[in-house]
Order: sequence, then structure tokens, then C-alpha cells
Amino acid sequence: MVNRRSLLKGSVVALAGSASAKLGADPAGPLTGADEAIAERSISFSPVHPGIWKATIGNPENYTPVSGRTIAPDAKAIQQLPALTEAPFASISGKVDSRGCLITLPLDEHEEIFGFGLQMLSFAQRGKKKTVRVNADPKVDSGDSHAPAPFYVSTKGYGVLVDTCRYASFYCGDARRKPSHSASTPKSANVQTPGSTRNVQAGEPSHMLVDIPRASGVDVYLFAGPAMLDAVRRYNLFSGGGVEPPEWGLGFWYRAVGTANSSEALAIARDLRDSKIPCDVLGLEPGWQSHAYSCSFVWDKGRFPDPAGFIKDATALGYRVNLWEHAFTHLSSPLFDPLHPHSGDYGVWGGLVPDFAGKPAREIFGEYHGKNFVDLGVSGFKLDECDNSDFTKGWSFPEFSSFPSGVDGEQMHSVFGLRYQDAILDQFESRGKQTYSLVRSSGALAAPYPFVLYSDLYGHRDFVRALVNSGFSGLLWCPEVRDATSSEDLIRRLQTAVFSPLAMVNAWYIKNPPWKQIDQKKNNAGELAEGWQELERRCRDLIEWRMKLVPYLRGAFAKYALDGTPPFRALALDFPNDQKLHTVDDQYMVGDRMLVAPLFAGEASRKVVLPAGAWHDFWSGKPYEGGRAYTVSSEQENIPVFVKAGSIVPLGGVGMTTDAESTRGLTVAVFGDGSMPWRLEGSSGFELRQSASGRIEARSTGAKPHGYRVGEVKQMGKS
Repeated sequence: MVNRRSLLKGSVVALAGSASAKLGADPAGPLTGADEAIAERSISFSPVHPGIWKATIGNPENYTPVSGRTIAPDAKAIQQLPALTEAPFASISGKVDSRGCLITLPLDEHEEIFGFGLQMLSFAQRGKKKTVRVNADPKVDSGDSHAPAPFYVSTKGYGVLVDTCRYASFYCGDARRKPSHSASTPKSANVQTPGSTRNVQAGEPSHMLVDIPRASGVDVYLFAGPAMLDAVRRYNLFSGGGVEPPEWGLGFWYRAVGTANSSEALAIARDLRDSKIPCDVLGLEPGWQSHAYSCSFVWDKGRFPDPAGFIKDATALGYRVNLWEHAFTHLSSPLFDPLHPHSGDYGVWGGLVPDFAGKPAREIFGEYHGKNFVDLGVSGFKLDECDNSDFTKGWSFPEFSSFPSGVDGEQMHSVFGLRYQDAILDQFESRGKQTYSLVRSSGALAAPYPFVLYSDLYGHRDFVRALVNSGFSGLLWCPEVRDATSSEDLIRRLQTAVFSPLAMVNAWYIKNPPWKQIDQKKNNAGELAEGWQELERRCRDLIEWRMKLVPYLRGAFAKYALDGTPPFRALALDFPNDQKLHTVDDQYMVGDRMLVAPLFAGEASRKVVLPAGAWHDFWSGKPYEGGRAYTVSSEQENIPVFVKAGSIVPLGGVGMTTDAESTRGLTVAVFGDGSMPWRLEGSSGFELRQSASGRIEARSTGAKPHGYRVGEVKQMGKS
């Protein structure tokens, strides 16, 4: 396992030494016209990596996503992308005044914008105002998010990162200067449509305006394509490269009820085994600690008298153990005194807020976790409440907080989740161990972190939209299943989870799995639903499909690590020239050949838009013509999944865990003529290719054995 942190020092020096034009130091020409009106100056870009440029406006703050990063850019992989020597545009303009910093970037008339992190409530962002503010409870489409990122990507094939930890506001095309006096302007050129985001004078240029209050300057990074997906790849590689999870992380996860003690948690684990439901990870919620809200980070002796014995027993059953926590540190914690001088001046839930922007707090917090949990056998953590809340009692630290590292509360909210991940990840990496964990907040430059986002919100459509949007900004998202309003709702939610970065049922507030009883009160009273076994069977079938998908998912994530291609992404990234796809926020690509279109409970049907080309139904092999829309009835049992014609798709065997020998046998599905080989990159990589005789051949491409065996080959239809 490569520790990418070891490369950081030299990379930062290289970036710091790069030339970049500064506002006021070397203006790119005289101020004229509109520039004079608001005292803006034109700023040129200078290269920092192939296809990546930087412009500096004013005096950037000391702490930013780039300056505070702990993982270096993957410079070698960046060099492997299409070579580009010209920036998508030569310059931008900006100004610094008593309010802060304002940036003006070009925006063409028909350009669409995507990104800004984990956006749940909207997809295409042209004509919107987005404020990238950390918030656990986005109520309206303002930009609030668990994981906002000051990064956007354009259908013209470029991306922009505004390197700030401030709550920057992006005006995506419709903040315009006042009109000039003109009696000759024909009324027909300014026809107004109520609610229109294109209500402008004919021929008037549009811009992306970025308002950064309190900032004395900012660096702006420009990522070239030539295609939109290439710009996203460059951004992910600049972040440090995509993550490649351990295989067990791609299996199925189950989180036990929060009040469970060791015997109750193990009983749940055994019940899953007895029910023949595959599961790799068993999660414990707050009850494992002696104090939570704030946290002691100490096992509760009443519930878990023998933590080492519990983990040993869980491991013997084939489980990895994941522990819930948040960083706010209670007075009873052994970490309280060591962290006290390295924490903010305001607390949360009676506990300290560690200054994770500073190395001392990360080391103290991390080393404690390494010695007391990682060395005990804990495989990962669920890092909760590391975001912020304005709409649920305002429980987090205020923006006017101050921290020993020199950042304020606003800046800390923007990086708290990422630096928290650093503290934990360092302990696994220093021991040569892998983790795949959960986190409730992240942000810019997050691609190399093996932490998957989740939410206390629960709208199914919002969860799907978050999954679609996550691929624009180097984020991973878990559309977890907690409960359901009906058996249909449970099945539809679980189907989405199966085709996601992390497949999990989070039963933290119900004692029994949701398939045994959907009603929460009856579930906790031990009253199981009549005929629950049939619903359990259907859920088991879906979870088994997750196990079958693991080899394919491994290939998608391996490519993420290799060249920054997000494994889960919007159709618009793969098919940027198809304007019909610029508004499709309920379908997504998994890997390079699989399209998923979730179904939603209570809806009689849904429209599925297939991009141009030939496609096949994943389940039956039935061919479909692309470039058109189809209506899928909700009576269809399977989630709609389509595969590009010619695709070879590996499907693993089913076992109770991903370690089971039975998972090594591959069924190879061939859709059409088999002209699209499948490849798993890496030291244990291999390729599946169809020979001239029609036989599927598995060829090792790495230095180590891949361990898979090709068994049945299924011909799923001919083009």
C-alpha cells in the first residue's frame, strides 16, 4: 500500500515555487470599461501541473484546502492524461475590497455547470446561487451540504477550484450588471418569462461570479479537459488520486441497534449468518462507549466488559468491526487533558472541539485510536457529526470560534471532516492496514480518502441525486437503508444501496432487521411481521447480488486510483454532448459500462433515458437502442440496469463474506459480441477478453496472482 503522504513535502514546494500572477503586482493590461467601474483587474494563469493552471488574486489566506492538505497530488498520473498546453481561458478578473474578494470567470451562453460537492437538492446549477456552506440539514437548494466543495465543472470541458475555506457564494450566470441606457433596444429582445433563469438582454455576456467575504485574496485553479470527465480526472489526481477500498469494504454492511451490548450485537451477527445473509462489516453505534454526546472513546464496561473478546468473537464469525463516534471529547475521556491546549475556545455537548487543522491534535487523537482500537482489531470508524447544524438546534461550534492553529470556526467547519479523516487514516496507513470507513462531512480534495459520506436525512430521491452528484467532486456516498414505509420502499432503497459505493443497512434504532418488521415500534417490541420470511428472502437475493458485483466494483475503483475516473458518476460526464442528459439526476454510471436507474416506491413507472449507442438489459440481455427514452413499469422486480453492447462483465460467487473461497469463482456475462474487454488494474490485476474463437480468456496483468477462476460464461444477447 502506497503512503501518498510521504510525497507531499516535495509537491508543496513545487506548487509554492510555481509562478502565478498576483492582483496589483503585474496587471495584464490597462483598466477600461466595466473593469474601471468595479476596480477589477485581469489576472493570468500560470501552469502548476500538465493541464492545471493557477491564478492568484490578492493575498490568499494562510489556511486553505490546498495549503492544509496532507496528501500530495498524483503528479505521475496527471502526466498520463491527454497533454494540453493551452488553458481553457487565458485569464479571469478579480478585486479585493473591504467586503472580501470577488472573482469573475467567463461563462458562455449555452454552458451548463455541475458540482459544488454533495448537492442533494439540485443537479444542473446554471442560473443558481450556490453558497458552499457546511451543513448537516440542507432544507432548501442554497448550496448547504455535508460535503460542499468550491469546485465546479463545465460542459465546455474544464473545472475550477476556488481555494478557500470560506463560505464562498457562486453566482452561476445570472448575477448581471445594471443595464445601460438605450432607447433603441427593441422590447422583443428582452422578453420576460416569470421564473426564468435566462431573463436577460439579447447578446449580454454571462459570467460566473464568486463572492468570498472576509478573504483578502484567493488562488484559483483551472483544470483542463479536453472533455468534462478529463477535467474531473485532473481534479481527482490533483487531490491525490482516487481511493481503492479493501475488498471487504465492498461487501455488505450491517449496523446494530445503538443500545446493543456485546452479547446482543453478537446475536445479531449470528442471526445474519443463520439466515444466510452475506455480511462483511458489523457496526456498533453510540452504546459501545461509556459516554457519548460528547464522547469518552472508552468502552462501556457494563455493555462491553471484554472488548478484545468481543472483537475476537466477531472476527471468528467473519466480521470486521466498525465503531461509531464523533470528535467532541468529554471530560471523562483520557483524551480530554492532552487535547485541551489543542482545541477550540468553544465546546460542543460539553466536550472539546479538537483543532484538527493543527498536527498536534491530529496526532494525539489519532495515536490514541491507533493503540486502543486499530491494534485491537477495529477495521474502521463512523465519524459522525463532524459537519455543522443550523436547523437542528444549532448544536455545533460557532463560526466565530478560534483555534490554536490560527483558523476560525468558519474555516474549521470547511475542513473539520477531512482533517478528522486524516487523524484516523494515518493510524491505519502507519500500520500498513487498509480501512473503508464512514464520515458525515468532507470537502475539497477528498478523492484519496477511504471514507464514504452518509446523512441523517432520508429522502430516497435526494439520496440518488447525491450519488449522481458525488462523482463531480471526488466524493463517495452511501444511500444507506434505515427503515421503510412499505416492503416496496425497503426493496427499492436496498436496490439503490446495492449499486452504490457502500451497501449498508443501518438499523441503529431498530432491534431487528427491517425485513422482519418495518414498523419501528413493533420491531422494537419484538413483534415480527406476518410472513416476514418472504421479504427477508427478497432482501437476501439483493444482498447476494451485491456480492456478485464485487469484482466489477473492484475494477471501477482500481481505475479511480489509476487515473481519477469516478466509479459512480452522472451520465453527463460520459456523454457530455447529449443535452438531454444534462438534467438527468436519477440515473448514473457504475464503472465504464453499466447504467443504473433506481425505482422509487409509490410511483407507477419511471422514464429511463439511454445515451446513444447500443445497450442491453443487464438482467435479461434484451437489446435496446440508445438515444431515446423508455418507460419502465414499477411492476418490474429488478432495478433497471443497462450495459453497453459488447461488454464483458465479471460476476463473483456468493459467500457469507468477501473472504469466502466461493467468491473466487467468476460467472462472466457477455453482452452482445464481447468486443469490450474488462480489466482490473493493480498488482493483482487481470483482464477478461474474448478470443477469436469466442472463448473468454483471463490473463494476469499484475505481478501477483489475482485468485479468480473463470467458470460459467453467459451470452446475454447479440448486437
